[in-house]
Amino acid sequence: MKPMRIDFATPGWRAVLYRAHPAVLAAGVLGALLLVTGAATGVQATKKQAAREESLRAQQRMQAAAARIPERKPETAIPEAQAVAVNAAILQLNLPWRQLQDAIAAANTPAVALLALDPDPRKQTLKITAEAKNSDDMVGYIEQLKQQEFFSGASLLRHEVNEQDPNHPLRFQVEVQWRAR
Repeated sequence: MKPMRIDFATPGWRAVLYRAHPAVLAAGVLGALLLVTGAATGVQATKKQAAREESLRAQQRMQAAAARIPERKPETAIPEAQAVAVNAAILQLNLPWRQLQDAIAAANTPAVALLALDPDPRKQTLKITAEAKNSDDMVGYIEQLKQQEFFSGASLLRHEVNEQDPNHPLRFQVEVQWRAR
């Protein structure tokens, strides 16, 4: 005869667990582990998706902001005449005025009066217009200019006697070339 199971206790979870086969218990534990792993993976995927969506929104905001900023218009070309004038002004401003004045002052004598200085920055030359009492003072002044370290040479361009002046001074023009430093 088969043994009979007689149990007068009210059925509860303890009784069910006690009577359950071990394979069913193992399957239940495995199912619970799969459920927890699935839930954790789902939470991670949701977080990644939220981060991607936020990144996409930020990128869209940046594109919208860039679209609001007006594009810079391409710079217009400077007309040739204006470019030449600007470059000439820059050359004039970059003249070595201090060295020119020092060299001229070192060569100057009381017998010579300076009337004008006309620099040409492109050729690195300076035209000096001056007056002297006689030709010896003029030649002496030109020799003094030649001896200046800053100048590489001096040459007489023209000379004339001013007949309208009662002293009859000799007006002359000298061209000196300065050394680039």
